[in-house]
Amino acid sequence: MDVGQLLGQGWRPTPFREFILKIHSRCNLACDYCYMYEMADQGWRRQPRRMARPTVDRVAERIAEHSRTHGRERVDVVLHGGEPLLVGLDHLRYTVQALRKACEPDVHVALRMQTNGVLIDSHFLDLFEELGIRVGVSIDGAEADHDRHRTRADGRGTHAEVRAGIERLNTRGSHLMSGLLTTVDLESDPVTTYEHLLDYGPPGVDFLLPHGNWDEPPPGWSPTEPRYGSWLASVFDRWYGAAERETNIRMFNEIIRLVLGSPSRTESVGLSPAALVVVETDGSIEQVDSLKSAFEGAASTPLHTFTHGFDDALYLPSVAARQIGARALSPTCAACPLSRVCGGGLYPHRYRSGNGFLNPSVYCADLFHLITHIHQTVAADVARIREGL
Repeated sequence: MDVGQLLGQGWRPTPFREFILKIHSRCNLACDYCYMYEMADQGWRRQPRRMARPTVDRVAERIAEHSRTHGRERVDVVLHGGEPLLVGLDHLRYTVQALRKACEPDVHVALRMQTNGVLIDSHFLDLFEELGIRVGVSIDGAEADHDRHRTRADGRGTHAEVRAGIERLNTRGSHLMSGLLTTVDLESDPVTTYEHLLDYGPPGVDFLLPHGNWDEPPPGWSPTEPRYGSWLASVFDRWYGAAERETNIRMFNEIIRLVLGSPSRTESVGLSPAALVVVETDGSIEQVDSLKSAFEGAASTPLHTFTHGFDDALYLPSVAARQIGARALSPTCAACPLSRVCGGGLYPHRYRSGNGFLNPSVYCADLFHLITHIHQTVAADVARIREGL
């Protein structure tokens, strides 16, 4: 991809608004589907265990620099891993204070953390409240379903520990939890999974398709039968048909926005430019970390926060490819009537050796099924409303 040619055609990059900081590169669980440890890219083995304090300071300065250059009054920072709570209380406090010192008062830092939940205790809860960190927890549904994949290294399930962590989080009120994250498992019942998650009273739920591509398809995948799409459609019907809104499900909200003509706010669907960037524990700048599921080095860039600002990353061909919308679609996707809504699917899911990411998503049939189902359901509701006017 020729970025110079794109610039000559009037394209301009979208500044980053979300920064994912890998503050710890190791994990205390051994989930069998993890893209970090179980898939193609094993770069974590070369990373320091945690982001050193001088690196934290430099990253904070770079985030502030980028935000001020582009007039951003707010940035989202996600503390991630591995398992971010492995850094400990003191290092977590230092990281947040460094970010706030560099950015505020003119740039507000909205902080979130994604954790597996097993280390949440009263000390961390006190720190979350003190520092204003909202917490997302990964849990895959009911005990048997969760423990099928999310285990300790010795095979012990972790559902009881995760549940206890979420319950501790909820004792402080609803303001600390940002939501729950669940990876779709075809062996689980979709409605049972959703209703189990509702037990925790989450403000939102993210259902993630397991990372896979044309070389390494996801578990139980079929090229013609939309098994994942049908699973998600069952959850959608239960969610959409409830008498009152029980929680937000980002994937469904975004598809509804798109079928009604609004732009997407996530890169998993739609054609909006990806505006997030990852910083590894050594300070290197990377693309979205789910790319690690494709091949060794797929998320890497030649840039490092000690030598480059985030503006430099905006002009990398690999970053531009995730910002140019329809121009990055394969011919098959470009010709599809759902391309504006689907957006070709999540970028890592398009990979096939030989032609890279210039393919439809491996979940093409699933996305077509789900989007069509949601479109038909919402259109029928709109028609009923119009008839009642």
